[in-house]
Amino acid sequence: MEKLPKEMMEKLTRELIDQGRLIEAGWIGLRHIAVAPDAPQVQIDEMRSAFFAGAQHLFASIMVMMEPDKEPTAEDERRMELIDKELKAFIRDYERRFMPTKGNA
Repeated sequence: MEKLPKEMMEKLTRELIDQGRLIEAGWIGLRHIAVAPDAPQVQIDEMRSAFFAGAQHLFASIMVMMEPDKEPTAEDERRMELIDKELKAFIRDYERRFMPTKGNA
């Protein structure tokens, strides 16, 4: 997959989200920044499976933890905040390890 300019990636992401393909949009974004353009197809397929499995696990877990037929409770909100905190910590570490930095600090 060739590297696309940021504007094109954003346009593609919006289009996929409008089609109900939010997870696919996330996968394409990850593939764009983290997978070598010449990666073998088996690696791409396995990484996509892992990405979707993680998304499915998170979504299914959220659906299980929320109390059915009720407005979100304080406990529901606490759990969502914990998920947010965990994922923000992950992305900070990921960016530190894999995203290019500006300058020479």
